[in-house]
Amino acid sequence: MSWDWHYSGEILPDLLDGLRYTLTATLLGYLIALVLGLVWTLLRRSPSRVFNQVIRWVTEFIRSTPLIPQLYFVFFVLPAWGITIGSLTAGTITLGIHYSTYTAEVYRAGIADVPKGQWEACTALNLPRSRVWLDVVLPQAIRRVIPTLGNYLIAMFKDSPLLLAINVSELLFSAYQVGSKTLQFLEPITMVGLLFVVVSVISSILVRRLERRYATN
Repeated sequence: MSWDWHYSGEILPDLLDGLRYTLTATLLGYLIALVLGLVWTLLRRSPSRVFNQVIRWVTEFIRSTPLIPQLYFVFFVLPAWGITIGSLTAGTITLGIHYSTYTAEVYRAGIADVPKGQWEACTALNLPRSRVWLDVVLPQAIRRVIPTLGNYLIAMFKDSPLLLAINVSELLFSAYQVGSKTLQFLEPITMVGLLFVVVSVISSILVRRLERRYATN
């Protein structure tokens, strides 16, 4: 089995188009995970013990369930209840919700790491609750967890091929499509692996720069 460079050049545009869908699902899903993860964290701080436990078990259930069944549920089961979502949208939302339960734990750890004196100072100054969180607690907490949050972005990108299960035209799906037309899979699958490595390495470099710029100052 030999490498066909001409064939590789022909299929590259299709793979790059698939990469575009992969990056779209990953980045939008990551934004959902960041925002929803913070929401889960703040809800967990409710003074109501019952409400706190409900949120805890909901996030535990989502985090403990494999991503594939969640994708199938959102894309194939919800339409039976009258909720029909496009494959890319379903994949993006599911990725975001799934990873939000992980980012929630990251935020929780960051908030717990804020020195007790900061909370006491806010109380002494009689700052409004909104200012305590927006101006004091969250800026410090997020700076501490930037490396971990960045790692989840890379992990989400590497999990994006699972969107193949609901027919999202992402990178691996595109590789299977072009390979099935010619029955040549060596080139497309190898190129998919290389593209994942390149994007992951670039993402890792950017995360490390963010870490040096914000988390360690």
